[in-house]
Amino acid sequence: MKPWLRTILIIFFVFIFLGSAAVLIFHYLDSRQQKQAYDDLSALHQAVTAPTPEEPDPSAPSTEPPSPWVTVTDPETGEPVELLPELSELYTINNDLVGWIRLPGTVLDYPVVQTPDRKDHYLRRDFYGNPKTQGCIYIREECDVFAPSDNLTIYGHRMRNGSMFAPLGEYLKKEFWQKNPYIYFDTLKERNRYEVFAVFLTSAVIGEGFEYHTFVDALDAEDFNDYVSGCKEISRYDTGITPTYGDKLITLSTCDKSLDNGRLVVVARMVTE
Repeated sequence: MKPWLRTILIIFFVFIFLGSAAVLIFHYLDSRQQKQAYDDLSALHQAVTAPTPEEPDPSAPSTEPPSPWVTVTDPETGEPVELLPELSELYTINNDLVGWIRLPGTVLDYPVVQTPDRKDHYLRRDFYGNPKTQGCIYIREECDVFAPSDNLTIYGHRMRNGSMFAPLGEYLKKEFWQKNPYIYFDTLKERNRYEVFAVFLTSAVIGEGFEYHTFVDALDAEDFNDYVSGCKEISRYDTGITPTYGDKLITLSTCDKSLDNGRLVVVARMVTE
């Protein structure tokens, strides 16, 4: 090989190496930055606890019980809004906030947003609206969080660094479900607990997989039961739990690379006590 050609090839491969290294460094730093941003939001969420009612004075006249909410000003409309105390400051940062989801004992501990008029708006945007690969956990546009709909479909990325919806992959093992049967999803006004009843893999290719994402409100009991049966039929294991018409559900959806355009789906029903 001629010396000049060898020199050109060396320079070429050096540039490729430096470019690849720069990309890796960028993604590493960006991942750390995103993690810190969500850690800060989690700290805000955890810093505020629900007010504890004082012991009533038997001699005092009866009064209305204290409100479980605090009042903040909507940053967009200027109107007062009553919220759970732990979500009040977050709402003033971004009024697309509709709740908070967490799976105790894992990193799944995040705000949840929704934009009914903007499809997949947060797919590649973080809580602050900045373009980010890991996006933000968000609810399907057609769902009504506060009515609520019979089923709320919640999307999140399954990040390689273990963040966002990555912990849901553990639900493919029955042993994990047995130790972690509950997922907590709080709306702006209510704290809710859900029990997992089905975990499955499916394809998002139209006409191939189970179209779980299209179920929002049941037309009737038969429609509701068909959805539940469809989930349980392809579930990786039997949980022994079968929701009934009138139960409220959440369907957590994330990507799975074991299938063509695959999805990992965890479905749970609200526990009412």
